[in-house]
Amino acid sequence: MSGRTLQPACPERTCVGCRQRAPKTDLLRVVVSGDTCVPDLRGTLPGRGAYLHPDLVCLDLAVRRRAFARSFRGPVASDTAELRRYVEQAAGKNP
Repeated sequence: MSGRTLQPACPERTCVGCRQRAPKTDLLRVVVSGDTCVPDLRGTLPGRGAYLHPDLVCLDLAVRRRAFARSFRGPVASDTAELRRYVEQAAGKNP
């Protein structure tokens, strides 16, 4: 057997909230813009990114554990209001 698979490789990332691995397409990329954590919907904003399930439980875990500061490798203001609004809106669409 040659070791090749029929399915293409799917990149995986780790959620900073629950610490579980998931396909990159299932997670939301978060970046720091100024003093706030903002969702990067297209995945093209500059800077280091952290990945998060678009779920309030994972967001609360990440904030409580200070996972964003650790992921961005520096002090991050705890302003996650815009990120919280997006996650609440996404959760409302997919009950």
